[in-house]
Amino acid sequence: MEEIARHYDKDDLLASILRAAADAGIEERELTVEQLGPVDEFHIGGRGATEHLLEQAGIPSASHILDIGSGIGGTARYLAHTGRHTVVGIDLTPAYVQTATALTEIVGLDNSVTFRQADVNELPFEDASFDAAVMLHVGMNLPDKRTAFSEVARTLVGGGLFAVYDIMALIDGEFDFPVPWASSQSGSFLATAENYANALTDVGFEILQTADRSDYAMSFFAELRQRTGNPPPLGLHLLMGEQAQLKFGNMIKAVEAGVIGPVEIIAKAP
Repeated sequence: MEEIARHYDKDDLLASILRAAADAGIEERELTVEQLGPVDEFHIGGRGATEHLLEQAGIPSASHILDIGSGIGGTARYLAHTGRHTVVGIDLTPAYVQTATALTEIVGLDNSVTFRQADVNELPFEDASFDAAVMLHVGMNLPDKRTAFSEVARTLVGGGLFAVYDIMALIDGEFDFPVPWASSQSGSFLATAENYANALTDVGFEILQTADRSDYAMSFFAELRQRTGNPPPLGLHLLMGEQAQLKFGNMIKAVEAGVIGPVEIIAKAP
């Protein structure tokens, strides 16, 4: 897991985001959850994909939620901001945890959202600690999904919802690296939706819904291509650095070739 943490680690991430906000004419004290959306929702489709996943999951308001692989905190803050949820985010990358904590304080949600460095394979929480869990574009970095899902099941209350939105393998096929989640093949652990379902049901989850979101991804990419000029100051390039264009390009080619695609799975804990 150290290779994965190194892949995402980035020096001066918070400072880079705040400088970009200033370049966009936004002072630090004025930053909002909505304004951070383009940089802190690190998955295909961004905020729109988050909204769709949560609509499908139907997590009751004011739930206590675990955000697995929370990155710099976008999904966790959105959950607290829109659903009156309390959220605990975990991530392997120290820079992400530190940045997520700082941004959450800036937007005034630190009473509802907290972050800690942790591994989903060994969650530092008691049994039945959470009402629901979410995981967006994380499973591609999990070599042992069954163990991870077992830990999620352990920390959910009975009947708790688990909403997953991951890039999954659709057919046998190769694609180029680097991509947003891995610098090389050694850090990528793609699996099919069937693999996910088997791992989930093996540890007691009931699959409620599965949806291939490849068409949505294609529409999202087409919309990006129609935009002209330089990317806005606040964007995912801040997280991916100098290779951002190459990583995005390789991922887009693989999605358009039908080799990989984003898939939603909603499951219920035993």
